[in-house]
Amino acid sequence: MKGIEFPLFKTKLGGRQKFDLSDPKDRKKYFKLKAGSEINKLNKYLKKNTLMAFLLGKKNAGKGTYSKLFIEALGTDKVAHLSVGDIVRNIHKDLKSASKKKDLISYLKKRYRGFITIEKALEIFTGRNASTLLPTEFIIALVEREIDRLGNKAVFIDGFPRNLDQINYSLYFRALMGYRYDPDFFVFIDVPEAIIDERIKFRVICPECQTPRSLKLLRTKEVGYDAKSKQFYLICDNANCRPARMVPKEGDELGIEAIRDRVEADGKVMRSLLELQGADKIFLRNSMPVDSAKEYSDDYEITPAYRYVLSKKSQPEIIEEPWTIKDDNGKISYSLLPAPVVVSMVKQISKALQL
Repeated sequence: MKGIEFPLFKTKLGGRQKFDLSDPKDRKKYFKLKAGSEINKLNKYLKKNTLMAFLLGKKNAGKGTYSKLFIEALGTDKVAHLSVGDIVRNIHKDLKSASKKKDLISYLKKRYRGFITIEKALEIFTGRNASTLLPTEFIIALVEREIDRLGNKAVFIDGFPRNLDQINYSLYFRALMGYRYDPDFFVFIDVPEAIIDERIKFRVICPECQTPRSLKLLRTKEVGYDAKSKQFYLICDNANCRPARMVPKEGDELGIEAIRDRVEADGKVMRSLLELQGADKIFLRNSMPVDSAKEYSDDYEITPAYRYVLSKKSQPEIIEEPWTIKDDNGKISYSLLPAPVVVSMVKQISKALQL
């Protein structure tokens, strides 16, 4: 973040052993080697205990990716990733069913405490009333309902708080959700805006299965070339899909500017909560200064970039090279792959829990 330097985390072990961090089998070996002790301690802890973590990062910072990879690293069903955005979308679907709507209202009557009626809150929620803002208490009740459904699991909450007036609720979220005696902490994710920008600009999706990839940063096995447009393209390699040509999403050519307001709002929330005293904080850093990389990271932990050229036989050739960007403070940096970021997450959470 501009003006703020998150601490560097060392995951380098050296030696000749290398891992393909795009391969789940290799990732399992990698996590065992680099964080095996902490993973065992966390799994032992989660057999009888839970925790609550608030994921804080700018839009497209990888909150869902890191929490899901954390679950993969532990190999457990005792942890859940809870996206407030997904909850809202699912509630919209539930409201179309009379029985599900009835169940929702019944729950809200028991748990919702706010200054407008449930009926009016639902009108705002569905867009039928645009003159009043949806109260935070209503969102809290929806999240609480989802946590009740999850049962006795550790929870990573993605998407709360969304704006500054929700911060006070976040501080007391644990008590409101019935998690009073569980440890809770904030997970701050620092991803340079240059990385977010290029992730968006080079993003492509399969029109059949919606699988996302990146022409520059996360390619598929097969690459094609369109002679008419003189452009390279990726071919979907999802085993459950046909080999369709992947296409850009409309508006992605604008990059981060298309979500600038949201990015700025997320940054304000992060800066405010960084000042919070008395709460454990986990710091995840996606970038590594080039001049520190040899000391802190193994080569295979650095995100490669791909570019393409035509061979003499007019076939696409893939060239892999280190990807460098300027971080928000102007330092030439590499982007780290998700796995080493999750190693730092595992180790920091284990330490925060005093395991």
